[in-house]
Amino acid sequence: MAANSASSKKMAAELFGTAVLVYFACGVATLTFGKFHHPLPILGTGMSASAGIVATSLAFGLVLMGLIYAIGSISGCHVNPAVTIGALIAKRITLTDAIGYWIAQFIGGIVGAGLLWFTFKQSPNYIRKSTGLGADGYGVHSMIHISAGGAFLAEVIMTAIFVFVILAATGKAGAGLVTGLVIGLTLTLVHLFGISVDGTSVNPARSFGPALLLGGDALKQVWVFIVAPLVGGAVAAVTYRFLHGTND
Repeated sequence: MAANSASSKKMAAELFGTAVLVYFACGVATLTFGKFHHPLPILGTGMSASAGIVATSLAFGLVLMGLIYAIGSISGCHVNPAVTIGALIAKRITLTDAIGYWIAQFIGGIVGAGLLWFTFKQSPNYIRKSTGLGADGYGVHSMIHISAGGAFLAEVIMTAIFVFVILAATGKAGAGLVTGLVIGLTLTLVHLFGISVDGTSVNPARSFGPALLLGGDALKQVWVFIVAPLVGGAVAAVTYRFLHGTND
């Protein structure tokens, strides 16, 4: 009975954390890069791509950092299926828990995107199809018009680095009290590079929620941002076990 209660708390924490991540971080991305239809030109969102990249990168990193200290003691604060697959291969989590985490994370991503859409819907300047919800994309939906293959490769590499740092920071010789800071800053770094490339996923649940609500090209392209991060998470775990051994 106690085991079931603990498992339920872990799933609830993962759902909550993923929803919070999507709501705030994708919210900043939408406010920064989304095309809000103002009746008159005004200073505000979307005026500087460079500032937008920095603001969005910090949003993702800061939200994750806070969540690590808030729910890390409950579930480990994966809030990301790619992190969970890395933890599974590194033998930090059981398959049963991993499946539960994945379900909770994807539901959390949908809930977070839904709450974000409902919030923005209250603005007369928000139009879902043109303003978006911070979805990822390639081709014409990429700042540099990267191909699907290029986006896939970038996502594998970015996720592998991100998950590798997480495994190292939470291992036996980890970062201790500054673990949240290390992981949050790594996610910030990944976004500083990846936003111009494809919007940056490194998290299938973060990408799936907004894409599901937006539909269209966002939903057609989301497979890249689900499969590639999972591959990257697996690569990170295999590399970590090779370099650090199997007893960490």
